[in-house]
Amino acid sequence: MDRPRAQLPRATRWIVRILRPFLMVVTRRDWRGVEKLPRDGGYVIAPNHISHLDPILISHFMVDQGVAPRFLAKDTLFSVKGLGPLLAGAEQIPVHRSTEGAAESLRSAVAAVEEGKVISIYPEGTITRDPDLWPMSGRTGAVRVALATGRPLVPLAQWGAQRILWPYTKLPRFLPRKTIHVVVGDPVDLSDLVGLPITEDVLRTATERLMDTLTAMVGEIRGELPTGPRIDVHTLAAPRTAYRAPTDATDDVAPPADPAPSGADDTPKEP
Repeated sequence: MDRPRAQLPRATRWIVRILRPFLMVVTRRDWRGVEKLPRDGGYVIAPNHISHLDPILISHFMVDQGVAPRFLAKDTLFSVKGLGPLLAGAEQIPVHRSTEGAAESLRSAVAAVEEGKVISIYPEGTITRDPDLWPMSGRTGAVRVALATGRPLVPLAQWGAQRILWPYTKLPRFLPRKTIHVVVGDPVDLSDLVGLPITEDVLRTATERLMDTLTAMVGEIRGELPTGPRIDVHTLAAPRTAYRAPTDATDDVAPPADPAPSGADDTPKEP
C-alpha cells in the first residue's frame, strides 16, 4: 500500500529535482523495513552517523517514502552564504551550541513533531569517531523529544555512505557504484518511561536503549558485532582529519554483500 506523501517545502522540492536523478544513477539502494515507519502523525527518526553525506542519502530514502526530511543541523551552517537560506527554506532546524540555544532547538523540534512533522535527530550528535564506524554512545536529544511528545522514536540504521565519502575526507568517490543500505527498525519501546519525570536517569536509560538497538541493526547489515567498547561522545576531542581512509573503492570496514536493491529501481523518476 502506498504511503501518504507529505507536502515538501518549496526549497526541498528544488533540491529533490536536482539531486534525486543523480543519486538514482550513482547509487544502488537496499531499503528495508519501510513498513515500520508510522503512517500518520509526527515522530522522531534516529539514525547512526557515518559520513557527511548521510543527510542527503537518508533524505533520498525519506522522500521516496513520502516523508519530508527535516534534520537538526549545526547553527553555523545557517550562516554560510547560499546554504543558510536553502536550509531555512527546507525547514531544517538550527542547533545552537550554548545550553540555552540547545534547549530552544529542542523546543522547536518538539513543536514540529506535535504539528505532525517528522524530525530526524542524530543521537550521537556528530559523525562516529569509532575507527570501525560503530555507533558511539548517544546524547539525549532524540529521546527527549520523543518522551516530551509521546510520539514514536524510530531507529534507522544505515551503511554505505562512508564508501562514497569517508569520515573527515573531502573527495567523494561515486564510482564504482555503491549500495546504500537503510534499515528501519520497530519504534524503540519507551512505554515504561512514558509519564515519568524526564530526569537524567530516564534520559540515559532511554538513550542507551536506542543506541543498543542501532548497534544491533548496524551489526545485522554488516554481518558482525563490535569487538570493543562503545566510545563515549562526552569525552571526544576536536574532530580529526580522516582517521583511516580506504585506499581504494573496495577497501572498507567489514563490507556487507551488495544485495539487489529492494523497494527501489534504478530508473530516474520525477519526484
